Amino acid sequence: MSPSRTVLALAAVALLGSAATACGDAGGLRGAGPTPTAISPARLWPQLTPASSPAWDLDEADTETIKGVTVPGDDVRQVDPVALVRAEIEANPDDYEGDKAPYRDTVRRIADCARGVGTTAASRCPVLQPYYRDLTGDGRPDLTLGFRLLPGDLTAVRVYTADRHRLVRVMAWEDAVSSVELAGRSVIIRSPSDLAEYEYRLQWTWDPERKAMLLTHDEMLRSDGRAPGPGSSPSSSPSPSPSRSASGR
Repeated sequence: MSPSRTVLALAAVALLGSAATACGDAGGLRGAGPTPTAISPARLWPQLTPASSPAWDLDEADTETIKGVTVPGDDVRQVDPVALVRAEIEANPDDYEGDKAPYRDTVRRIADCARGVGTTAASRCPVLQPYYRDLTGDGRPDLTLGFRLLPGDLTAVRVYTADRHRLVRVMAWEDAVSSVELAGRSVIIRSPSDLAEYEYRLQWTWDPERKAMLLTHDEMLRSDGRAPGPGSSPSSSPSPSPSRSASGR
């Protein structure tokens, strides 16, 4: 054996000896306590006939081509966000027009959107800053748009993509919104809950087969970020609350 290899071998033996001593000093391996017994899912009421249709219509996979709006070069950044809101107002007169329309003030304040950035009138514009990110995976930016539904405390969230110079809405939702996030191919909306210290977290994710954003997660979570109390876990909300409704309802 060469001198260098002899030195390495002796060093390795010394390291192993010191590691063994350290383990002995620490008391060796220690048990982590009893392992909880695994409980398998229990299927209830197997005699029930499986449902064949949904109980609530959440407009899942619904898309709509926006009439009268073109997309030059299939670049959604060339589309005027205010013009999009005006197009929706025109397409849904029962929601926006007339003294009894639920969102009539949105129409009254849409004129403020053209009165100059930074002015008092512009600050009253119900259309929020647009965001551009590729949510569909085609390498081109898509448009995420929000606008206030007035009077009231609701915010409309929309996602649009370009398809052969046409603008297609692939997601629509209204809610009392706490925050909106974009993550990967998903839009995440957080909304307040009637239950103290909890909030709703809804996530829409692009489905390339349906060509739409699908509601993939609907959860109720602690709003302070802490884990739920002993014996409890985050629960999925089985149905929308009155304030959580999709477009057109």
